[in-house]
Amino acid sequence: MSVTPDPVSAPDDFVKHAAAYVTRNVPTAKPEDDAGSTWSRLAGTDFESVHDIAVLSGTTLAGIVSIERLLAAPPETRLSDLMDPDPACVTEGTYQEKVAAKMVDHGESSVAVVDERGDFAGLVPPRRMLKVLLAEHDEDLARIGGYQAGTDVARLAAEESVAQRLVHRMPWLLLGLVGAMASAVMVGAFEEQLDKKVLVAFFVPAIVYMAGAVATQTATLLVRGLSVGVDFQRVVWRELATGLFAGLLIGGVFMGFATVVWGDVAVAATVALALVAGCSTATIVAMALPYAFQHFGIDPAFGSGPLVTVIQDLLSIAVYLALATLIVF
Repeated sequence: MSVTPDPVSAPDDFVKHAAAYVTRNVPTAKPEDDAGSTWSRLAGTDFESVHDIAVLSGTTLAGIVSIERLLAAPPETRLSDLMDPDPACVTEGTYQEKVAAKMVDHGESSVAVVDERGDFAGLVPPRRMLKVLLAEHDEDLARIGGYQAGTDVARLAAEESVAQRLVHRMPWLLLGLVGAMASAVMVGAFEEQLDKKVLVAFFVPAIVYMAGAVATQTATLLVRGLSVGVDFQRVVWRELATGLFAGLLIGGVFMGFATVVWGDVAVAATVALALVAGCSTATIVAMALPYAFQHFGIDPAFGSGPLVTVIQDLLSIAVYLALATLIVF
């Protein structure tokens, strides 16, 4: 009797299929063999797994006999009477999660695998499926938490040594240091103007912080969304609108505060416009970089944050000083 497999393929190239876990080094027998002779052939033979015996009719899988049933049966019992004629069976291209589900649903220790011609290719041992079940469990919990820690890249990033962490992170942090130096040079270029209007310098940290905060929120949401397969097109316009409206609200509140406390409407208006521009550009930068990192196969958790920060800081300072030149100086 032939077994009909369940041909479910994986959705992408990063997951494993049944072919990655199957072994042919398992005991096999024919339907007409008896329990006694089959048991005798097992003794002294080194198998990778002896949880189940594959019963073959030629090259076709006829059924599976568990080792427990074989040991408990009288020696003269034929395997055709002991075997499960409809065992858990999948094709070599079946996604690993589906293989594990088949094993659990059928209540059997192994899962049979057949090739594209329907011939027996081997069994997937239970210990190999335990790793799959654990990995899939971690991935499901990670999705609920908003990130996909079950992926190879994320798991490596979380478990790597201190030396590896430094290797992965320091280039981006050093790039951030270069950006900080560049921002100091940029502010220093306006030293003469700032000496005349020191009040303008008071608001540089606030503008840089608010734009950075918006960028961090957007980048975090996008990285989490990309990790769970959210369509980028569904996020981009909402985030752009959010950044613009957040800038308008923050700028309006800050303009009123600066006007009341310092009484300089020109400086207050400059700060308000800089906040609107900073929050808007922060959203664009924070979306573009993680998306680009993901597109080119680079883990956005390492580089997108520092790179977003340094680019946005430079943009915020440049826009603020440019506006101050037009309005205040």
